[in-house]
Amino acid sequence: MPADKHVNKTDSAVRLTHIPTGIVSQSQNERSQTQNKETAAKILQARLLERAVEEHEAELRKLRGRARGGRLGAIRIRSYVLHPYQMVKDHRTEVETGNTAAVLDGDLDTFIS
Repeated sequence: MPADKHVNKTDSAVRLTHIPTGIVSQSQNERSQTQNKETAAKILQARLLERAVEEHEAELRKLRGRARGGRLGAIRIRSYVLHPYQMVKDHRTEVETGNTAAVLDGDLDTFIS
């Protein structure tokens, strides 16, 4: 057998580059160049979507970092208990009163002094 046997081969590998981001995808698994192009385009689209999601999550982390930490209601000024007993407590001054009707009507002098 001759060492230089002629084999019918086709070079069907495809490489796609997204120029704005520099993301590259390639495919050489399929037999035809058209199929490889479609596969590479799907891979490139998935990578671009993944990058967009990562950028969006980074932006959300950045925005959340600026917000005051803690849980809802962590900055509490006063607590109003109207049932089963009546009490208003100012958490800044630790002043308590049982006259809830006066406080709800706007009498806050006990908490100010």
